[in-house]
Amino acid sequence: MRRAMTTTVAGLVAGALLAGCGAGGGTDGDLTDDWKAMAAAGPFTPAAGVCQVADFTETVGLDAYAPVDCAVAHRVETVHVGAFPADRATRPATGSPELRGAFAECDTRATGYVGDDWRAGRLRLAVALPTVPGWAAGARWYRCDLSEVNTVETDAVVVTRTGSLRDALKGASPLRLGCQQSRSGRGRGVQTLVPVACETRHDAEFVGVWKAPDRPYPARDADWAPLYTGCRTALGRYVGVPDDADLRFRSGVVVRPPGPGRWRVGDRGVRCYLWLSDRTVTASLKGAGPAGMPVRTK
Repeated sequence: MRRAMTTTVAGLVAGALLAGCGAGGGTDGDLTDDWKAMAAAGPFTPAAGVCQVADFTETVGLDAYAPVDCAVAHRVETVHVGAFPADRATRPATGSPELRGAFAECDTRATGYVGDDWRAGRLRLAVALPTVPGWAAGARWYRCDLSEVNTVETDAVVVTRTGSLRDALKGASPLRLGCQQSRSGRGRGVQTLVPVACETRHDAEFVGVWKAPDRPYPARDADWAPLYTGCRTALGRYVGVPDDADLRFRSGVVVRPPGPGRWRVGDRGVRCYLWLSDRTVTASLKGAGPAGMPVRTK
């Protein structure tokens, strides 16, 4: 009898609970159709406007992705994340039109991000891709990463910095390239350029960036000629002197193209410098005109 009464009470309580679930609170009694559907699992995609403590790597997977606020000491800042076509089967190879296109987009985005051509500062731009497993899982992004470097010469190393690079080149900045002192090598030309204050004696100065056409990397003297011609045009515009046959008698020019590896991925920005092989100055020659850069007679 006790067992029968217990069963009956339990049944009544269960019935009341079920009735309550279906009768009130705006529900319809179906406990399965009121849950939101879970989002389908998708490939990992990094974020823009964040920084990374670790050095740049050409591929990035979810296990190594650790974004931080750019106020934290870091070595990489992501300025943009773009995407390849979703139906592309394989990752773009180095030198492919697709990867060069990605670099071109990153180039434009990085310039907008810092407020001037990023090459006008001690900065390096690189493109990161998903890992092979990430690509197989459907990831089609490419990441545009900027890093500060201690020099733009060949022995450059990445600097650990704090603070975002956003608008870093909009005005005066310690990152911006300026006056330089040349160091000669075994020959008569310039081996390296060392940044100096424009008020100190110097013989060289950054004058701008010339974008080379999409051709193979220079290998012969004839291949280098267009780079010097392009940089002379940048020099004349910067100083305010005619870009004519006399320009080569006013100043020498130093060209600093990207290395062969960067050239293959699409970097065509050549850093250009004026070079006074016969004298030094103690001020910037920007806008100095013919009086500040006269034609040399000997």
